[in-house]
Amino acid sequence: MTLVRFAPSPTGRLHLGNAFIALVNSLFARKSGGRFLLRLDDTDRERSTAAFAAAIESDLAWLGIEWDEFARQSDRLDRYDAAIDRLKASGRLYACYETPEELALKRKAQLNAGRPPVYDRAALALGDADKAALEAKGIRPHWRFLLQGDDPRWADLVQGDSHIQIASMSDPVLVRADGVPLYTLASVMDDGEMAVTHIIRGADHLSNTGVQLQLFEALGFAAPAFAHLPLISDAEGQGLSKRIGSLSLESLRDSGLEPLSIASLLLRLGQGEPPEPCPDWPSLIEAFDIAKFGHATPRLSEDDLTAMNAKLLHALPYAAVADRLPEGADAALWEAVKGNIQRLSDIADWQRIVAGPVETPPPADSELLDKAAGLLPPDPWDASTWKAWTKAVQEATGRKGKALFLPLRLALTGREHGPELANLLPLIGRARVLDRLCRR
Repeated sequence: MTLVRFAPSPTGRLHLGNAFIALVNSLFARKSGGRFLLRLDDTDRERSTAAFAAAIESDLAWLGIEWDEFARQSDRLDRYDAAIDRLKASGRLYACYETPEELALKRKAQLNAGRPPVYDRAALALGDADKAALEAKGIRPHWRFLLQGDDPRWADLVQGDSHIQIASMSDPVLVRADGVPLYTLASVMDDGEMAVTHIIRGADHLSNTGVQLQLFEALGFAAPAFAHLPLISDAEGQGLSKRIGSLSLESLRDSGLEPLSIASLLLRLGQGEPPEPCPDWPSLIEAFDIAKFGHATPRLSEDDLTAMNAKLLHALPYAAVADRLPEGADAALWEAVKGNIQRLSDIADWQRIVAGPVETPPPADSELLDKAAGLLPPDPWDASTWKAWTKAVQEATGRKGKALFLPLRLALTGREHGPELANLLPLIGRARVLDRLCRR
């Protein structure tokens, strides 16, 4: 069975770039009838917090993403120790004693000589006596994974045929000097033991894939399939970062955006399609096709999100929002004003305009308003009342077009633009309309 995973570090709030990766993994699992694993990469003890972990779960749930399995890397430290022992025993993990300063000097010398800054594997030449002497001085080793063999190649589900030149890479550090396993080791061990079938992540991880393919093999696991998605940037082309809170899910939720509008925009941008909303999760799943994702970097702004949110709300029936509307906001009000709102909370403004009182500017044409007040039709009113009334006012005053409709709209709503008054007028009611026309 297909198993995909989203493995964030609980070191900050999720931003839209994270949400994009989580969304694609979730949709891939649902479309294939597979399972979705949420795995917290919380081995960074200094920066990982329980509060951020809880926030990640809350943000994903709000977006509509459900997980079938859950794991924390902090619960699996013994498994990483076992992997370390296996790699040491096979000769693929070797001890290195250079300090950060010494490594920096080596890189500088290589660059000055016009060579790539690749680790020279000097530690492989150390004998047991050399290592004992270094450790007697209190120097604890970090551990590197020995790369070998041909350049790894794979058929990436998004990037196509891909490969990494091993000769251009340093043997990666997998274990710090304090014994803490780093991301690459923990991630591969988890993916292998949990039988992850597809790793779907950002294109910034492309260069890691060659190392990980060798590590899967060294640990005795079959490598999963890979898909490297384009990275979403902000409107200026800058990458999104959870450390600066750019377009965080928390801030977007607090601003009143609908989770489905965010998910729809992320999916459409990623697949290079026009930004049209999906009304529900089944529609998102139906629209998903990983083959549609390209290489170009999609740009996303808050204006894009607002526009998509408005499109979604304009298409929703009353039943889809009824339990989230203010008290007294009924189906007639929703159908009358939904085409003029960007966020669900905007309906409260139109509810106040309907029920009054409203602040209106001093009338620029009292004579027109007086005539209009005298020509108000009797109750009951319906959607045809506005047309009949304005036709009578036009015949009595000779006014038409903007000269007729704008003064009436300002007097009735206090705004120059808004919903069709044919729908709004019966909701305001004859008594309030008369009061607003006669107010001076």
